[in-house]
Amino acid sequence: MEPLAQFIPFSDDIVFFDAEFTSLDLAKGELMAVGMVSLDGAREMYFELDYNPDTVSPWTQEHVVPHLTGQKKSQAEGREMIRAFCGSSEPHLVATVNQWDMAFFHKFFRSEDEPINRIPIDFASMLFAMGLNPARTIDDEKEYFYESFGISLADYNLHNALDDTRLMRDLYVKLSAKSIH
Repeated sequence: MEPLAQFIPFSDDIVFFDAEFTSLDLAKGELMAVGMVSLDGAREMYFELDYNPDTVSPWTQEHVVPHLTGQKKSQAEGREMIRAFCGSSEPHLVATVNQWDMAFFHKFFRSEDEPINRIPIDFASMLFAMGLNPARTIDDEKEYFYESFGISLADYNLHNALDDTRLMRDLYVKLSAKSIH
């Protein structure tokens, strides 16, 4: 494969975002936890929300619930925390599984003004456009994929919204800082 050109982001006004939700059912599912990290990594935010345990899928019960701390915020508090974190610049939100994370983000804000740019950035699509298989970040090759960029998965608690966000940010920084072969 020919070496891929280094990617040059359109803007540095971005916030990395990950959410954990009770199920993939957009009608019944609810946000459980939110993680956000600034591009420079200096600012982080994590909170959990009250949710209906009857809406938790078996997969979520096994893979996500064990990583929750149990310290819950109200939805109004969570929305205010996101607004404070994003500030007034309306940053682009970058999410790995954009179709789910953003759907639940919009549902969470209930048509209120959202403190982000209206066009979220799908990290999986960025990987695809760079010639990288975005599925490598979630399947059996995941460990090798990250190690090839000098990132050890042992440093992250996967399926925790904050650690998943840190991992996405760290890979984004690696990809934007060097050429890929």
